Parts: sequence; C-alpha cells; structure tokens
Amino acid sequence: MSTAEHAPTATGFAPSPLLTITLDAAPNGDTELHVHAGGQGHWIARMATNLGLDVTLTGAFGGESGGVLRDLIHREGITVRAVDIGTESGSYIHDRRDGDRTEVATIDPPHLARHALDDLYGITLESGASSDIVLLGGPHTESVVPADFYRRLTTDLRSLSKPVVADLSGPTVTAALQGGLTVLKMSHEDLIEDGRAESEDPDVLIEAMRALHDEGADIVVLSRAADPALALVDGTVLEVVTPDLEQTDHHGAGDSMSAGIATGLVRGMSIEKALALGGAAGTANVTRRGLGTGQLGLVETIMSTVEVRPFSS
Repeated sequence: MSTAEHAPTATGFAPSPLLTITLDAAPNGDTELHVHAGGQGHWIARMATNLGLDVTLTGAFGGESGGVLRDLIHREGITVRAVDIGTESGSYIHDRRDGDRTEVATIDPPHLARHALDDLYGITLESGASSDIVLLGGPHTESVVPADFYRRLTTDLRSLSKPVVADLSGPTVTAALQGGLTVLKMSHEDLIEDGRAESEDPDVLIEAMRALHDEGADIVVLSRAADPALALVDGTVLEVVTPDLEQTDHHGAGDSMSAGIATGLVRGMSIEKALALGGAAGTANVTRRGLGTGQLGLVETIMSTVEVRPFSS
C-alpha cells in the first residue's frame, strides 16, 4: 500500500476534539505524563493519516486547551480547519498507572451556538466537497451539535457524490442515515444500547444490520469486541476474522477499523480487501497504548493474515 506523494485526500469531522492527559506507569515504575489530542473524529483521522491519507480535520476549538489541541493535531501531519469558539475545548484526565483507565476529571465540550454551527457546517462541507472521502466521527456529548447537523451534512455530501464513512451511535446515526452513508460502522454494544438489537445473538444483530441498510447505509459493519466483525455487503453477511494478538489497550480499535475501511475504499480496493485492512488496523491498535495509532508496516503485515469470508451462524 503506497503512501506516495499524491495520497488520496480525506476530510475528518470532529465536532468536539478533546485534550487528553494520561498518567501512566513508566517501565521503571516512575509516573509518566502523556498529553495528546483525542475524541472519536480525531482518532479516526489519526489512523487514516498513519495509513497514508492526506487528512483535513474540521472541528470546534476554543481557549487554552483548544490552542494546545490544534498544535498537537498539526504535529501529527493532519491539517486543521478550525472554528474558534470562546469557551474551552473539552478535556479529560485519566490515570492508567495500575493498568486500567480511571477517570480523574472530565470537562465536557460546550454546545455550539448558531453562528459556530453555521461556520462548522460550512468549512466541513467545503473541505468534504474537495476531498476524495469523508470520515464522520460522533460528538463527545449529544449536546455539542444537534443530530440534524448530521442529516444535513450527509445529504449534501451525497448530493456532491462524495463517499461517506461514519462511526456513529445514538441520535446522530439515525440522522446520518436519513442523508445516506456509504459505510456505517457501529459496535454491537452501541447497537444494543440504542435499542436497535435485543441481544448479542448473531441472528438478532444481523436483522438489525439489515434494518440499518434499509434506513440508508450502503454497507453496514458491526464490530463485536473479541468476536469477528460482521459486514453486510449487497445483502450478503461477511465476517472479518483477525489474528488473536495480545491486547495492551482495546480502546480505539473500532475507530481504527473505520479508518482502515475508508482508506481501502478510497484506494480502490475491493470491499473484502478494505474490510481486511480495517480489521488489521483495529488489531494493530490494540497492541499498543494510544487510540487511533499503529504503524503502517504492522497493519500491512497483519492484513495478510486477515480472512474475510461468508458468515455462517
């Protein structure tokens, strides 16, 4: 997979990027402090960048935390198109020194006022219209942007014949489906929490996936934690079988999978190969600390071991 100079372009949408501060244990037992950019839209964009796409990230940034966020994202090789807001961007502090993530403090991002929403919509549509593909992440809280923002955005992007890959849940996924999606990626936990499926039984999950397709998703991909992901493609259910590597941190695997699928599609891969790339990106992510991370070489190596095959319950 080439990362040559004329890389495909992508717009990532991150309405509420987060400044993340994590306390971690150093190998010698000392405490390490890690300061990074975070938030779902950013994690998807970061992995897509690692996989060779030229990514522009649109989002709302404000205050001291917003200034630090913009600089951190820029250092990752991502172009930032920012709407400046007067209130501080969201942030959190986690303590991971004992191996588990413990929340120390969280500052939720503010809801956006009308002018900020208009500006964010405008720069996202402008960037998306000039990109090869658009990657939609969800807001950190439902109050940041109204769900209808996603309906309008997907409707207009589809009118411009732009492929849209979304990793959403809750009211935003319902709204985005009304506009139409090329690929919808969800986790089975979110599917159940949203009331779209009553259990983890594969037949129940597949029925819910077919309903999501009928609502407006061309392709539906469902991650299932340690079980193989499922994909509904042209009426056929596939499963994505990845190698069972030891996990360092399972967080962010789904976001990385979305980035991998989008990268495969925009590079002209078949859907089976794009799903394999997505599975490999998610698997690479869990072998390391840091969400939406993973080296391209490792992803390519893992991809050669991923099997995409028809699902049989």
